[in-house]
Amino acid sequence: MEDLSRALYIAKKDIKEYYMKPATMSWGIIFPASFALAFAIKSGGRLGELAPGLIALALFFGSTSMSAASIVFERKIGSFERLLLFPVSYITIALGKTLSSFLFGVLSSAVTLAIILPLASASLLHPWLLLGYVLLSTFMFSSFGVLVSYLLKDPSQTMTVFNAIRFPMIFLSGIFVPLKEMPLIIRVISLALPLTYSVEAMRYSLRGAAYISPWVSLSVMIFLSVAFLLLTAYEIRRSIP
Repeated sequence: MEDLSRALYIAKKDIKEYYMKPATMSWGIIFPASFALAFAIKSGGRLGELAPGLIALALFFGSTSMSAASIVFERKIGSFERLLLFPVSYITIALGKTLSSFLFGVLSSAVTLAIILPLASASLLHPWLLLGYVLLSTFMFSSFGVLVSYLLKDPSQTMTVFNAIRFPMIFLSGIFVPLKEMPLIIRVISLALPLTYSVEAMRYSLRGAAYISPWVSLSVMIFLSVAFLLLTAYEIRRSIP
């Protein structure tokens, strides 16, 4: 509980410092919301099969944008190292950074959900399951964003690197084309992407059917969340002279 309290304090500091930055707001909230609106207009107000993917996309961009705005900048000016002077473990630092991204991701997803759900063209079959998947997906993407952000050295290249990772995932994770309709080689690649399991989980919650079992998606997302946190803690420890 003491470590959790310290992690929450780190998250509170990050939110206060970086929450309303223009780059974070644009990539975290405006971009996914605009994306959803564009497809809603194009489809005549009925999103149908695209709804699960657009929800996962909003979570993905909202969660990773926060970490990109904070960690790289702090490491550039040297303020990140101050955390290492405090009596906190490496995993606590990783968790604190993840929680700030998680909270921002939940906020950004709420905007997109308000747009998408009324246009989903189907009843919400598993509302509580959807809520659980939204929270778990957000945490997984946050921990992923923290890990990638910590590996970057130059703040000027942050968005370039993030977008080089994020945009291919958009087209390979089943957002626009269901996995079952993809060629086998693309399907295999998709199964290695974290976004794929979030999309499939959302699809099951909204449509009642998915290519990947919802329990498999749940298990993989929990495993990846823990793995990303542990890898971040390892990288922090490894970077200390």
